[in-house]
Amino acid sequence: MVALRERWNELIPGSTALADDLVARYLGRNRRAYRDQYLETVLTGLDSLIQLSTDPTSVRLAAWFHRAVHEPGGAPAEDAEASARLAEQTLPAYGVDPIRIAEVARLIRLTGSLSTPPTDSYAPPRRDANGDVLLDAVNAALATAPSRYAAHASEVRRDAGDRATATERRYDEVREILDGHLYRTQLARQRMGAAARANLEAELAGLDSELPAPWRGWQQAALAALATFGAIAAAVVAIAAAGAPWQVPALESEAGWPPVVLAVVAFFSAPVLFRCARSSSQRARLISGALVAVAVTGLLVAWAQVPVTNPALGVGLRVPLLISALLLLLVAAGAALVGSLLRTRTARFLPSRNLGQQLAWLAVPGVIALALLLIVQPLARNYVLDSNERVEGGRRPAGEFPRSTLDGTVAWVSRALSGAGAEEAVGTKYGIAVPRQTGVVEMLDAATGELRWRYSRSDSDEKPDIYATGNGELLVAEFSDIGYLLLDANTGKRKAAWPGHTRDHSIQQADPLLTGEEVSKGSDKLRGTDPDGHERWTFEPGRCTDIGAVATADTVVAFLGHSCGDRPDEMSGLDLETGKKLWTKSPADMYRRPIVVGGLVVVAEPGGDSDVPAALVGIEPRTGDTKWRWLVPRNWACRTLLNAAGNLLVVVDCPGPATQVNTKTIITAIDTTTGRTAWQSTAPVNPRTRVAVTADARVISLAQARTGCVANIITRNGYRQSRLPEGITCTRAPRALGNLLLTSGDGTVIALH
Repeated sequence: MVALRERWNELIPGSTALADDLVARYLGRNRRAYRDQYLETVLTGLDSLIQLSTDPTSVRLAAWFHRAVHEPGGAPAEDAEASARLAEQTLPAYGVDPIRIAEVARLIRLTGSLSTPPTDSYAPPRRDANGDVLLDAVNAALATAPSRYAAHASEVRRDAGDRATATERRYDEVREILDGHLYRTQLARQRMGAAARANLEAELAGLDSELPAPWRGWQQAALAALATFGAIAAAVVAIAAAGAPWQVPALESEAGWPPVVLAVVAFFSAPVLFRCARSSSQRARLISGALVAVAVTGLLVAWAQVPVTNPALGVGLRVPLLISALLLLLVAAGAALVGSLLRTRTARFLPSRNLGQQLAWLAVPGVIALALLLIVQPLARNYVLDSNERVEGGRRPAGEFPRSTLDGTVAWVSRALSGAGAEEAVGTKYGIAVPRQTGVVEMLDAATGELRWRYSRSDSDEKPDIYATGNGELLVAEFSDIGYLLLDANTGKRKAAWPGHTRDHSIQQADPLLTGEEVSKGSDKLRGTDPDGHERWTFEPGRCTDIGAVATADTVVAFLGHSCGDRPDEMSGLDLETGKKLWTKSPADMYRRPIVVGGLVVVAEPGGDSDVPAALVGIEPRTGDTKWRWLVPRNWACRTLLNAAGNLLVVVDCPGPATQVNTKTIITAIDTTTGRTAWQSTAPVNPRTRVAVTADARVISLAQARTGCVANIITRNGYRQSRLPEGITCTRAPRALGNLLLTSGDGTVIALH
């Protein structure tokens, strides 16, 4: 205190009391920082720079006063303002000139911010010599010995109160000071610059470890989260694998314990890997490495045991699921090992929680869940689809569809197709597709009946349902327990597999493609679907509503039947591409048997309880307007069948009573452009016999005669009969694909000349 007091001598004559008061202030008990040693450092630094000032007395007075008032936790600017006011209040009593008092107060207020201009800024054109000297002297505390500076910095942070707040504030202050020149005068930079920067950088490094950025540690947190939730995900996938077969068909002796054991190991590994990822011990690394070795060994064993597929044996879903579970366990153990390697005893301090770590713990399980849904599940399904399918042929060029003249001869006979028949054949642009009982689809050449390609699946032994779409370019095949697959009609190669959620959807119309979904309480849904199964739009008319629909080239006409409430049945037009509703009407009674002919939607207007309609109505699909109405004769008695043949609507019925003795069938062709009858023929044919209608409006049915199987052909020119060769099964319905007529034999498809 004595040495400090001696520095005041001769500064202001007769000011002993003021000097004692100032010294007492710096020695106050409530101070933790900016005490007498601090003032001693500032005054010592000022002695080496005072020659650069223009008013040494004012600068010295400002140095004495600049921290005379200090409140613990207060900001430097607050201390500077209070100290300046103290100087303005006390100095007049000691005869100090008002001009000097104003200068002292100005200089004291400058100490509220000790940061200097950035290193890349230009020096101001007019220098403040007194201010530069004072601020450099105040910053002399930055250039003291490292131990003394560390003590000063610790006092400053402790003086600020709350540790976290003080650390944050001090961190910002040090960064701001380091971003500038540190000192304003060249003399101070030469004498104190290097030492001050070294002290500040050392302090900043310490603060950096105590006060990490909001995102610091997110990598460690992400690794720990990945190790934990990766193991949990492996357990979940392993449990799913336990319920799936290893091969198809599944063996009764197939062991089910491996996925169960893996699920147990993965589940109990989750907390262990969590601790390993947060520890730098050798033990943690050994445990993580051991689990990595277990996962790798399991992958090698599983890969070696994968069944070799053939037409009778396929790969089950357990194979990709078990491999996925082992990969997840490998990722989890690897994350724990990496986290343990990165976490050393000399690492910077990581707080228990911050924003980055919290977001990492939230994001990682979300990413894993998305990976399971968007990557693991699709990859597992695609693996099973790819492994169990095979395509044979596909190089033979497609022949043109011939026209059957029905002269009683056979054009070609396919080779034996178990469980196949003509009634299930589907015409495409590249031939005739036929499903088989063993999970096989075969494409026959329309001109020769030769096999063009065969698509088969090892994981299915049931006959698929097939539909031609995409103007005959594509084939949709529905396999039991697999779903819808899209095949190229020309090569037989699979182009897509419909999304899993479409497995229970039904195909309302194949070309253009419409699908439907039956849900609870009759609240059906109608969807515009692309050939690859992706939905363009969904039409949901509401609860208690059944939907039937047909589509033209650009419009869908939906028939809505409401089963509860007083809402009347409706008919709505939808845009085929967007699903936007174009119109809605409520007919007096819901139309039946919709069919698309010549760009119109033709429906049957109900005729009471009879299967015979009162009229046939042609509806313009884009507007819902009735284009024409054709009255059905009252003497018709059988179930009226509607068929399309180009622009003609071919109507099949019977005149007279619908009894077993009725042996007449009446065929009526209606021109859909005018709604008028184009021609009509009656033939002595059993009206209950199933018929096929060719593209040129010939109506053909098969019947058993004394001499064998015959074909009944009804055209606009009348009726004729053609005897068919042996080997044709008359009890199975014929199939007309264009103008080619197909019949069935014993496990074969027979095309007629």
